[in-house]
Amino acid sequence: MGMKGDEIEKFIKDAFPDAEVTMTDLAGDDNHWAAVVVSSAFKGKSRVQQHQMVYAALKGNMGGVLHALQLTTQAKD
Repeated sequence: MGMKGDEIEKFIKDAFPDAEVTMTDLAGDDNHWAAVVVSSAFKGKSRVQQHQMVYAALKGNMGGVLHALQLTTQAKD
């Protein structure tokens, strides 16, 4: 069991409507994902704060239904 990339992307875009999200299934199992998230909401935030914001957007699915997420975040200009 896992989460589909479009489900993860929806959680992120619901929290950050301007986000550009690129999802990559690292193992082909819907359990190990890489996400690149670019949003203006990250402006002025540390990398740790940006990641915490994304994890919060996933509403408790991280570590449960979603086993692993390799996360790259960047502030949009």
